[in-house]
Amino acid sequence: MTPFRPYLLAFASVVCVPFASADQHRPLSVTVEGGAASFTRNDVRIPNDGGTRYDMLNLTGEGPDPYARLYVHYAFNDRHSLRLNLAPLQSSGTGEFAESVDFVDSTFAADTPTRGSYRFNTYRLTYRWLFHQSERWDWGVGGALLVRDAKVELTQGDLNALDDDVGVVPLLHLYGAYDLGDGWSLVLDVEGAGAPQGRAIDAALQAHYQLDRHWSLAGGYRILDGGADNDSLYTFARVHYAHLAVGYRF
Repeated sequence: MTPFRPYLLAFASVVCVPFASADQHRPLSVTVEGGAASFTRNDVRIPNDGGTRYDMLNLTGEGPDPYARLYVHYAFNDRHSLRLNLAPLQSSGTGEFAESVDFVDSTFAADTPTRGSYRFNTYRLTYRWLFHQSERWDWGVGGALLVRDAKVELTQGDLNALDDDVGVVPLLHLYGAYDLGDGWSLVLDVEGAGAPQGRAIDAALQAHYQLDRHWSLAGGYRILDGGADNDSLYTFARVHYAHLAVGYRF
């Protein structure tokens, strides 16, 4: 099992919620995020040797599709923190292949209604160390463990084939925040990894507004791009996210 097996990305679904310096008396916060996810690429070939490369978007469409996520952040102090991210992602639809497709151990005919289902649920735990803090800037580094639950499935009449995968992916983490004043901040949040078998890059930019000691609002854009090309499969995808988030610090 390769750490770059997923069908969307080997990293998918990074949190775009800032690890802003925590109130020492309120180290725990919870954020709910919702928005729209749009695919601009989702290429699949399984198995890599003998399978047919096809565009999953011909079946599922590009979107946008609604999504929702939950984040839990705990700050041990003003420099060290953990963040848990629960990020389900599913898409499905019906279309037709222009040519026959060999997928897993089945052959799907061309010009025949075919249902495609895509799942990429991720659960991520990220550690961050803020190594620089100044009046305007915060910079942090760390690492994350991502647990993925991924599946690609094709159905054509009574014919059905699927390939699923559960695995753990280690990622590097980079964080930067600039204080704009009056409760506003601009946040960069990046996690990713690379190897000869594939790549994983997730970059997010977000505007964050602290309403009071408890409540915060945020909105931003995220791009996820990556995939794998190894002995067992070929899969590369690109997803764009637009979102709004509401956070509460206890």
